[in-house]
Amino acid sequence: MNKVRSWSPTLVSMAGSKGRVVACRACSTPICATEAVWKEHAVLQEMPLRQAGGSAFGSAGEDVVLRRFFCASCGASLDSEVALRGEPFLFDRLSE
Repeated sequence: MNKVRSWSPTLVSMAGSKGRVVACRACSTPICATEAVWKEHAVLQEMPLRQAGGSAFGSAGEDVVLRRFFCASCGASLDSEVALRGEPFLFDRLSE
């Protein structure tokens, strides 16, 4: 039985050929194994927050970035986060 479970509002976990995988909720394309950090396997767009957020964030330093993660297959926006440049990705998900 291929039970699909909610992983986040934009991701699901489902059975893959080699175990459970994280997949895009919009198109069901597998992204990586559930044990992996899915953000390392998604399309990443990173830009300075002051550029992305407009004048409200004009005082943010160049090291503060907006990261956006997308599905490589359908282009769906999967998540976003604000972080310092070079910091590891935030690890957030619903537990199975």
